[in-house]
Amino acid sequence: MEQNNNQANKSLSTVNCQLSIEKEVVIKTDKLTKRFGDFIATNEITFEVYAGEIFGFLGANGAGKTTAMKMLCGLSIPSSGNATIAGFDIYKQTEEIKKNIGYMSQKFSLYEDLTVLENIQFFGGIYGLTDKQLKVKSNELIETLGMQNEAKKLVSSLPLGWKQKLAFSVAILHEPKIVFLDEPTGGVDPIVRRQFWDLIYAAADRGITIFVTTHYMDEAEYCHRISMMVDGVIKALDTPSNLKKQFSASSMDDVFFELARGAKRKSD
Repeated sequence: MEQNNNQANKSLSTVNCQLSIEKEVVIKTDKLTKRFGDFIATNEITFEVYAGEIFGFLGANGAGKTTAMKMLCGLSIPSSGNATIAGFDIYKQTEEIKKNIGYMSQKFSLYEDLTVLENIQFFGGIYGLTDKQLKVKSNELIETLGMQNEAKKLVSSLPLGWKQKLAFSVAILHEPKIVFLDEPTGGVDPIVRRQFWDLIYAAADRGITIFVTTHYMDEAEYCHRISMMVDGVIKALDTPSNLKKQFSASSMDDVFFELARGAKRKSD
């Protein structure tokens, strides 16, 4: 476990170095708002995310995270405000946005009745990979994940942790500029969660931006920066260390509690 933590710290340092040099903005929002009648789900949220950054998007249930993520993925049109995702306008270029992002939900978005290889080939086809690209990517992915013996097994037969790693790898099969991860480590044990974050660091090292929501505050520590939403508003945005200093907190759990205890909403 100590070796894994050292690797994580090394990887995060690499990401920090890249960010300080490049600062290429891949997500930019300006007063982005979504209303449902009189209810304001997200209220004028403004932030930037950089290339290769691991950006934590946190908040209690009802904070507006899911609504915001749907807008950023091009699945929901904002009521007002502006945003660009991978350089594309959130109103006019939603199809281009979808081509340049990956997405992984907490249900992993895999087909249980298809084999590992069939899932890779299916999603690779959706992402527009050529047959030649798909063959190379499939072989590389199966070897990287150590699934040579499981390639022709149904996904339904795999342990949860393996499904998780496969789902993430499939989500970035087409080398998107950004991958959105919605509670990606729910339901798995701490060791498997730690292994999953090694995959996240590797993707960030390749320049893929990671936009992740999580309920685990220890995982918030692994992010380069964190935003925290309360009742549709971003109440804090900074590095984990700076947020702990700002709130005189010893852990991100304490920061989260301090921000969320005044929340009025109970569901997203």
